Amino acid sequence: MFWPPFLLLVATLIFSLVDADAFLEKANALNDFVLNNFGWLFSAGTALMLVVCIVAYFHPIGKQKIGGAEAVPFLNRWRWFSIVLCTTIATGIIFWGTAEPIYHLTNPPGFKDLESNSAEAARNALSTMYLHWSFTPYAIYAVPAVMFALAFYNHKRSFSLRSTLFPFVKEDKLSWLGSVIDSICLFALVAGMAASLGAGILTLSGGLNSVFDLDAGRLLLLITVLVVGAFIISAISGLMRGIRILSDINIRIFIVLALFVFIAGPTKEILSQSAGALWDYIVHLPQDSVVSITHGDDPWPKSWTTFYWANWLAWAPITALFLGRLGYGYTVRQFLTVNWILPSLFGIFWMSVFSGTALHLELTGTKLSELTGANNPEGVVYALFDQLPLSKLLAAVFLFTAFLSYVTAADSNTEAMGGISSTGISPTSPTPPVLIKVVWGVTIGTVAFLMVKLAGIDGIKMLSNLGGLPALFLILAVTFGLIYIMFKKKG
Repeated sequence: MFWPPFLLLVATLIFSLVDADAFLEKANALNDFVLNNFGWLFSAGTALMLVVCIVAYFHPIGKQKIGGAEAVPFLNRWRWFSIVLCTTIATGIIFWGTAEPIYHLTNPPGFKDLESNSAEAARNALSTMYLHWSFTPYAIYAVPAVMFALAFYNHKRSFSLRSTLFPFVKEDKLSWLGSVIDSICLFALVAGMAASLGAGILTLSGGLNSVFDLDAGRLLLLITVLVVGAFIISAISGLMRGIRILSDINIRIFIVLALFVFIAGPTKEILSQSAGALWDYIVHLPQDSVVSITHGDDPWPKSWTTFYWANWLAWAPITALFLGRLGYGYTVRQFLTVNWILPSLFGIFWMSVFSGTALHLELTGTKLSELTGANNPEGVVYALFDQLPLSKLLAAVFLFTAFLSYVTAADSNTEAMGGISSTGISPTSPTPPVLIKVVWGVTIGTVAFLMVKLAGIDGIKMLSNLGGLPALFLILAVTFGLIYIMFKKKG
């Protein structure tokens, strides 16, 4: 599983270094091809995953215990939830939570016929944040994760993405298919993780500029080395040490930070905006879920919704291997609660606070849009902190949280990538060799650094789109597998 995606990535990196212009031209062409031809499938597929999660939660399969009736959990619920949350959000909510709604406010989707910088555009922007950061994206994670948990623990399948197709593929059949799937998804995850690390690098550089007045543009390589080094060290320490400790610290900081901004910020406006936006999100969820189908020619879905679905999908297959491992001893319904419902509710809370505050500031004269317009989205959150008490302390804590957040998420996925690239991984021997974790960590950091240097935020979006397409086909097959086991006739 290791060599095909690794050699392809090395060849890609060499190409980008030898002829950066030609590389960007080819990457742009491939990116446009993905968006123009598969945007509809991203919409339809993710909408189906959301529906399947809802059905599975109330279906009798929800009572099935992962690992069998005698299985005893090795994680308590708080520790389990903290690892799940910090593994899945990476730097996403930190980077985009304040910058993205400003884009939607100043440039709302044309097909919604909203006036820029209006109250209606602000409400739509917050509703869009709920769409992009709650139940649909976590359904993308939850479906393959629960299928891998059942395959690995209940059906004794191997530590492989092919195992998620257990309703259709027997363990001793089509071994070549498993190799192809694992290799493609490893390549896709490196693209997705590199995209997220790229966002993290920009967030950290903006923080260094805000807190310490450093020219962080010159420190991009150092930032990349520090982040990659940290998550490799954490991954080497093992699941029950590095990830557990980091996620426990991380989630507590997340909660304290959000509560502080909620209390010290425009509390009344946050509550008012979020109530209206949440209603819009629920009412318009069906049509917003298929926006790439109904408005396929509009550039907005391609730039935003499809970009997000592609990014979540790029992470999802390998992340599912990690998340599935954690569910031992819990029922399918409990698994969906911790991996789908609770993280989605946290996402709604976070976006209500940070996106709501950013929108309020923009509407009342603090022009955060000057930063997004100047292609400096990483500076938005720090400009927001400047309007609150203890701004420097907030920015410093946030900077630390951004660093810790990506380290936690990358740690878990490096663990899974190492596992899928190794032999002999089983419930009793789940840890891959250290060398493979190091190699994957360095590769991810190199890809992220080069894309940020060559293409900035556009490079991050390209990586997400390209990584998500192959993952989409696998997770659609996994989704149909879950449908099959829920509704197949007994006997």
